[in-house]
Amino acid sequence: MSDLLPVAEAQARLLAASPPVGLETLPITEAVGRWAAAPILARRTQPAHDLSAMDGYALRFADLPGPWRVIGESAAGRPFDGAVNSGEAVRIFTGAEMPAGADTVLVQEEAARDGDRLTLNGEGPPRYAANVRRKGLDFSKGDPLVAAGERLTAARLAVAATGGAGDVSVRRRVRVAIAATGDELVEPGTPFGAHSLPESNRLLLRALLADLPVDIIDLGILPDRLDVLTRAFATVDADLLVTTGGASVGDHDLVQPALRAAGAGIDFWRVALRPGKPLMAGRRGEMAVLGLPGNPVSAFVTTLLFVKPLVAHLAGAADPMPVTTHAVLGEALPTNGPRTDYMRAELRNGRAFVASIQDSSMLLTLARAGCLIVRAAHDPARACGESAEILMIG
Repeated sequence: MSDLLPVAEAQARLLAASPPVGLETLPITEAVGRWAAAPILARRTQPAHDLSAMDGYALRFADLPGPWRVIGESAAGRPFDGAVNSGEAVRIFTGAEMPAGADTVLVQEEAARDGDRLTLNGEGPPRYAANVRRKGLDFSKGDPLVAAGERLTAARLAVAATGGAGDVSVRRRVRVAIAATGDELVEPGTPFGAHSLPESNRLLLRALLADLPVDIIDLGILPDRLDVLTRAFATVDADLLVTTGGASVGDHDLVQPALRAAGAGIDFWRVALRPGKPLMAGRRGEMAVLGLPGNPVSAFVTTLLFVKPLVAHLAGAADPMPVTTHAVLGEALPTNGPRTDYMRAELRNGRAFVASIQDSSMLLTLARAGCLIVRAAHDPARACGESAEILMIG
């Protein structure tokens, strides 16, 4: 197995050879799911003033235990125009500015009011500065809100908008061309004969990339003809070309020679991975190329490990690698072989149970799996109840 590239090394080489795509500026309302290309700094302080955290009465702590005279009202966007002096209180609502002179909010449940006269109702006095959100509690002007390379999730977009951002710098959408190869393949839903196979890998790729900022260029199903493959690979304009099938070295595996004929260079081929060993990576000019195995489970696993991280990297992600977690094994596992293994498993009551047959052509076991158990090369035997590294897929 010495000629097989370890998974981590293959991933690192792939990303190192592929610089991110170019920049564009988007309205913040259109940037969800992108990665920030530059730090987003706060243009304002939040909150910009001391605010009330509760409905109640703004008063001076030194005046406890009261009574007080209510002299006005402060609501969000309509602050009290004046100051609170000794023995005075202002009716205040959540999110409203604290009036000058007040330092504490007596919540309305602790207050008794008769006209303009306010007293404690016996449930206990507030602490000093109770129920007050201080100016800058969340962030101050100039604070970093989103780092370059962080994904613009709902929460990050919200904090950026609250910080005053209107436009954000991101990487443009990644153009991904996908092609399936094989004379036996037919489009899903079309008539098929005894020797044909409905093609599913392009659909699989589209679904796995659906949460990423991509524009898909679908090259369709390409026949096992060197001239057709070469012409398709030589003329496609994309940031990344992903093929499925024909990536090995059999008589009908023409993807690699077609890529070379189209002017592409091959960086590596064959990874110490199961399933997915015959993975191929290279470049044609500025376009990255990934040749995935045709077996659908192999295509699925290599998409998770290579295609998605590469697309995220091209789109500006600082940390594009898939994140694993752990689960308890529901059964014992034997010693692993010389390749990193990604085993389909079901999760039941917090335990992972490996599918009894791991053949890479079996889609039903993949459809029923909730995770992949990740086993390093030569991983020792594992007992039922031990912890195992997993990659969630369900």
